[in-house]
Amino acid sequence: MTIAEFKPRQELEDYEALRHAVRGFLTRELHGRAAPTLAKSWMSFDADFSRKLGEQGWIGVTLPKRYGGLGAGPFARHVISEELLAASAPVSAHWIADRQSGPLILRYGTEAQRESLLPRICRGELYFCIGMSEPNAGSDLAAIVTKARRDGDEWVVNGAKIWTTNAHRSHYMIALVLTGDRVSGRHSGLSQLLIDLSLPGVQIRPIMDLTGADSFNEVVFTDLRLPADALIGEEGRGWDQVTAELAFERSGPERYLSSVILLRTLIKEVGVNPDATQASVIGRLVARLCTLRHMSLAVAAKLQAGEDSVLDAAIMKDIGTAFEQEIPELAQLLDMAEPTSEGGTAYSQTLALLMQMAPAFSIRGGTRQIIRGIIARGLGLR
Repeated sequence: MTIAEFKPRQELEDYEALRHAVRGFLTRELHGRAAPTLAKSWMSFDADFSRKLGEQGWIGVTLPKRYGGLGAGPFARHVISEELLAASAPVSAHWIADRQSGPLILRYGTEAQRESLLPRICRGELYFCIGMSEPNAGSDLAAIVTKARRDGDEWVVNGAKIWTTNAHRSHYMIALVLTGDRVSGRHSGLSQLLIDLSLPGVQIRPIMDLTGADSFNEVVFTDLRLPADALIGEEGRGWDQVTAELAFERSGPERYLSSVILLRTLIKEVGVNPDATQASVIGRLVARLCTLRHMSLAVAAKLQAGEDSVLDAAIMKDIGTAFEQEIPELAQLLDMAEPTSEGGTAYSQTLALLMQMAPAFSIRGGTRQIIRGIIARGLGLR
């Protein structure tokens, strides 16, 4: 299904009205914030901003109204996400809960889990992190070794997760763990558990990135005890559940808009009379941005229609993150200014920050090698 074939349940005018409402809200809320401050975009944590967004009803929009959502489809969320990211809004606090944890709980969770967690997600008050990657497992998610064994009416968890964004600020983690033997292959015996990060047995260790930020963490579980109802979905079906979850993570506009603040700042720095090289570089970047936007809209259309989008999301993620990484590289070729972390212009500071952040763009959500393996498998090439 292409975006041209997509017929949303709401009229197009409704989506445009939603877009303009979000844009007006962002104009007010982000007024006066400088480009270097906005450059962290969806990795920037601002709990107050998330709560204000929740008050507008713009978190958890795809969740049913009885849980605090709007009962809208993925296309409505795409409109909101696109406006937030295009404005480089600080959405990190609620982002993972809104993007994937909430929909995962809605689909696989118990009614008690839904009633307890989803309304707070929609209000922008409850934050989640992702417990997938592990030390020594690299990008091979099936190689995880964190185990959870049953002890009476409890789970006992031992192991570690790494590169866990916002673990030190989150209330919960949804973790992929081994709960059984891999008798049927590498993807068997896996389950997802809801982990309250305030419990004894959880240790969170910050990992500094090149910019000095501590958004990444290593999370260690030592004899962590969880109630039996911490299980999400069906025991042993964790691989299927996490694969569905990754489709949400890989297909959104955050996979091509992470560097858009630099592109906007570059255009402003060049001004209305670019030379031939500047015009060529900026023109090519804008053309690719428009193409990626249409690809992302097409994935949103498939999600809205309930169609499988795992392959499409992987393609979107691979091409989109390559684009994000090339923006600071091409900006440097124009030699407009030296990147600097202190002093200098808004453009030079934004360039410096994105140069340091960009190497991680192709890692988060699955490395380029893993993503291309998924694409090859989906196309029947392996």
